[in-house]
Amino acid sequence: MSTPQDVLKKITENEVKFVDFRFTDTLGKEQHVSVPVSQMGEDKFNEGHAFDGSSIAGWKGIEASDMLLMPDASTAHMDPFREESTMIITCDVVEPSDMKGYERDPRSLAKRAEAYLKSSGLGDTAFFGPEPEFFVFDGVTWGDDMSGCHVKIKSDEGFWSSSADSEGGNLAHRPRVKGGYFPVPPVDSMQDMRSEMCILLEEAGIPVEVHHHEVAGAGQLEIGTKFSTLVQRADWNQIMKYTIHNVAHAYGKTATFMPKPIVGDNGSGMHVHQSIWKDGQNLFAGNGYAGLSEFALYYIGGIIKHARALNAITNPGTNSYKRLVPHYEAPVKLAYSARNRSASIRIPHVANPKGRRIEARFPDPLANPYLAFSALMMAGLDGVQNKIHPGDPADKNLYDLPPEEDAKIPTVCSSLEQALEALNNDREFLTRGGVFTNEMLDAYVELKMNEVNRLRMTTHPVEFDMYYSL
Repeated sequence: MSTPQDVLKKITENEVKFVDFRFTDTLGKEQHVSVPVSQMGEDKFNEGHAFDGSSIAGWKGIEASDMLLMPDASTAHMDPFREESTMIITCDVVEPSDMKGYERDPRSLAKRAEAYLKSSGLGDTAFFGPEPEFFVFDGVTWGDDMSGCHVKIKSDEGFWSSSADSEGGNLAHRPRVKGGYFPVPPVDSMQDMRSEMCILLEEAGIPVEVHHHEVAGAGQLEIGTKFSTLVQRADWNQIMKYTIHNVAHAYGKTATFMPKPIVGDNGSGMHVHQSIWKDGQNLFAGNGYAGLSEFALYYIGGIIKHARALNAITNPGTNSYKRLVPHYEAPVKLAYSARNRSASIRIPHVANPKGRRIEARFPDPLANPYLAFSALMMAGLDGVQNKIHPGDPADKNLYDLPPEEDAKIPTVCSSLEQALEALNNDREFLTRGGVFTNEMLDAYVELKMNEVNRLRMTTHPVEFDMYYSL
C-alpha cells in the first residue's frame, strides 16, 4: 500500500509536472482536475482539493456545492498519454463539513458496501472480476435534429466494407457477421493495438490475463484482467476505459463501451465474476451443484430475485436493452447453470475450489462499476440473509424451450423505463447499512428518466420504414 510519502517520492523520481485528480460521476464517467506539482504536498492527502460539486449531474445544488477530492495514495500511477509528465490519483469525494464520503459519490458508496459486508458478519472480502467488451471503429457520425436523424459507422473490419474503395486498395481480410471469435490476423486487424493496451494496463498496475477479438465482426474486442476487491476492481475498470479510449485514439480510431452500436450483430456485455470470502476461505466453494456451497446458491437467489431492479444500475442505458434480446448470446433468462451461456448466471469451471465463483452475465459495460458491483453484492447478500434459493439449475438451451416451459422462467427487463420502475419498487435491499440512500436513488432515477424521455420524443429512422407510406 503506497503512502503519501511514497507518492511524493515517485513524483520526484518521475519529474512529474502535474498531478491529475480523478473521480467518477453518477453516470460512470471519470472527471478530473489537474494541479501543478508545486501545489502538491502531504497536506493534499489530509485536507483534500476543493471543487464545485454542483456542476456534476445528479449531485449537489448550487446552494451547497463545495466538495473536497481526497486523493487515495494507493492508486497513484503515471499517465502514459500526456506530453507533460503527469501522475493520476483516484479520489474519494467528501463533505467538507464532516469529512465523510459524499452519499452520491460512487467510490464512497462502494466503500460503504465493503464496510457493510464486514459489519454483516457474512464475510469480510468481496472479489469481483468484470469482463467489459468494447468496439473499436474507424469513425462514427450521427445527428438528430429537426431535419432528421442518422448514424453511420465506419469500420474497415465491418462486412459492409467488402466493396469499399480504400486508399492502397481493399485488402479484403475481415470477419464475417458474428464471425469475429477469433481468427488470426490479418482477419483480426487489431492485435497490435490490443497488445499496446495490455502493456499500458500492466504499467498502471492492472494484471492482464488475456486479450482477443470478440464475436461481432466490426471491431468487437475484449481484454481480460485479474479479479480484485470491490473498490479496487472498480478503480481498475475506470483505468481500463481511459487506457482503451486513448490507445484507440492514438491509432486514429475510436473505442466505445456502448452495448449495442451495431444492428444485427452481437452487443457488448460485462460479465461480472464474484465471490465472497471470510477469514481467507472462499464461501462459494462447497459440495452442491457445480461445486457451489449453499451460501453461493442463496447469493444467486438474491441476484435473480432483485435482477429487474439491478438492471437499472447494471444496464443503465436505453441502448442496453437493444442488447438484451434472445439469440445474440444475450443472457435474458433469469436462471443459473454451470454450462449454459443462455442463462443469466453461469458457474465457470475451475480446477481449484478457491476459484469457485459465479458469473452474472446480464450487466453491460455502460454500468458505473462502483454502483454495479455494490448493487450485485447487496442483492446477493440479501439472498443469503433471507435464504432465497434459486431453484433448479437450467442445463438446456433456454432459447429453444416449449412455450409452456419458457413462460415459467423470469426474464430481465426489456427497457430502461421498466428497470427504473422496478428499482423504485424494490430498493430496500440496497439501502441497508446506508450503502445506497433513497435520496441518491431518487436522483439517479431522475437522471435516467431524462434519457428515457429524450429517446421517447425522438423520431427514429425505422419509423419511416414502418409508417411513412401507410
